[in-house]
Amino acid sequence: MGSKEIKSPGECMETTTPVRGGSSDSLHRKKLGVYFVESDDRRTAIGGGYVLTRGTTPVNIHGKPITNLSKTGGWIAAFFIFGNEMAERMAYFGLSVNMVAFMFYVMHQPFSSSANAVNNFLGISQASSVLGGFLADAYLGRYWTIAIFTTIYLAGLTGITICATMSVFVPNHADCDQLSLLLGHCEQAKPWQMMYLYTALYITGFGAAGIRPCVSSFGADQFDENSKDYKSHLDRFFNFFYLSVTVGAIVAFTVIVYIQMQHGWGSAFGSLAIAMGVSNAVFFVGTPLYRHRLPGGSPLTRVAQVLVAAFRKRHKSFSSSELVGLYEIPGRHSAIKGSAKIAHTDDFRCLDKAALQLKEDGTELNPWRLCTVTQVEEVKILIKLLPIPACTIMLSVILTEFLTLSVQQAYTLNTHMGHLKLPVTCMPVFPGLSIFLILSLYYSTFVPLSRRITGHPHGASQLQRVGIGLAVSILSVAWAAIFERYRRNFAVENGYEASFLTPMPNLSAYWLLIQYCLIGIAEVFCIVGLLEFLYQEAPDAMRSIGSAYAAVAGGLGCFVATILNNIIKSATGNEYEGKPTWLAQNINTGRFDNLYWVLTILSVLNFCVFIYAAKKYKYRVEQVVKRGESDVPMVVNPMRA
Repeated sequence: MGSKEIKSPGECMETTTPVRGGSSDSLHRKKLGVYFVESDDRRTAIGGGYVLTRGTTPVNIHGKPITNLSKTGGWIAAFFIFGNEMAERMAYFGLSVNMVAFMFYVMHQPFSSSANAVNNFLGISQASSVLGGFLADAYLGRYWTIAIFTTIYLAGLTGITICATMSVFVPNHADCDQLSLLLGHCEQAKPWQMMYLYTALYITGFGAAGIRPCVSSFGADQFDENSKDYKSHLDRFFNFFYLSVTVGAIVAFTVIVYIQMQHGWGSAFGSLAIAMGVSNAVFFVGTPLYRHRLPGGSPLTRVAQVLVAAFRKRHKSFSSSELVGLYEIPGRHSAIKGSAKIAHTDDFRCLDKAALQLKEDGTELNPWRLCTVTQVEEVKILIKLLPIPACTIMLSVILTEFLTLSVQQAYTLNTHMGHLKLPVTCMPVFPGLSIFLILSLYYSTFVPLSRRITGHPHGASQLQRVGIGLAVSILSVAWAAIFERYRRNFAVENGYEASFLTPMPNLSAYWLLIQYCLIGIAEVFCIVGLLEFLYQEAPDAMRSIGSAYAAVAGGLGCFVATILNNIIKSATGNEYEGKPTWLAQNINTGRFDNLYWVLTILSVLNFCVFIYAAKKYKYRVEQVVKRGESDVPMVVNPMRA
């Protein structure tokens, strides 16, 4: 019992039908799974590999199995995690919406360089999330990764608060009026002052990078994968999770902006630091309730071993007389701590050579020459997942551009709502409000309606939701282009061309709500669907890495936005001829509408690529078991979802 059983190539050939005119090697390549036979009960499952129940036994903070799951996890534990995410997002969006203005009005930096600096901060904080995911999956576990990086986050926010509070860290504001500021005649911050601000800012970004890939996965870990309601709980969890993100954003765009206007920059950034400190305390209070997953060791090492082993055996044939079989350890558990076994698939067959066990391998197995099937399948899954989050980069580009460019648009528009004048920096609150509304109506409206159309129990599959989000983002940026052309023409025709910071009383800023609400809807479908997709499809021991894919895509979107802006500035303007660029500081002489049309075209092309990638993708499938006369589990091949 429990020993490994592998059929020889000769025995396997007897179970197949010869192909006329076909080579022996091509036949073997069509049925690689036939070489792998392994079962605890020494029964054979031929052709389909094997599928064991996904997931691993949850443990407590000391790494010991939890005997009574009813006293841990569930929604109560998840709500402690929601609080931490809400504060982190509040700080993140609070910095993103206020830091451009802080650098411009307080540090006296040009608007364009301030916007690029903030874009880089946003990009680094998201793109470096793969580091947090790696540490969580490899060594620390998700809980300790969150605990460490949330402390780093708090230290960065404290540093920014000190910069905004103490005059020694900011330039002299004497004789700096509005006109001098616009003309760039105010004293700029000294290099060491900017260095201090950038250091505090990037420490904050580094803290966010460790938290972001772990929080959603850690929250999802609190639910029992063997429960019949697991899918429903997981679907609702990711919606509530993004709802907490939205609440944090709404607070940042309203309360924090109000504090800044009434009490100054130090109080605004200090409020973010206090909120982060309180959320840290709440997170630690929930420690006895949390369920944990054991870290599986370095995922990068396992990936490297597969690539090296496959390269070493690149010339070996699957029909070789030296073939023993595809290697896997016997028993119910895989060799990777924190991971169940993964079924063999015929994708990326070149990687299967890493699991090709030959007689020359002997009994002393070297992981850099021979890897298990599960280890090889981990790498395959990581590769197959890549195209989906890559297609969401364009959504992040649009979000980044809206965050900076639409604020510039709002400065030229009337923000009065009756007798109430809404601050321009509060305008990004409307995407958050639309997200809040959509999530509130999601289960009562969207799911029942879409279920009638698609027949899907949750209304739409994860990839369908991502596709809906990308399609709506195209509508959002196309409307932004249409309205910006109208706004610019209105400014020129009514004599406001030179007054780019003067609101036009006859043109309301609330026309921007259309693009804001559309991009909010796009976020709900795309990001929530993507997070759920990555958590469920990623290997068990690499779920933080999987969640980091979404954050990395968001970070790359910020960098792409910066690169695109720089290209447009250099290609569309001529300083010596006095020709303004599309992104001129005076928005009324620039052509933001042309940039939006470029984004629309790129988004359409990106959507076509996504449709192709989604059609090609095959969902991972849970264990499907048929019981025969001997009551022995027989494995059914995974089917395309």
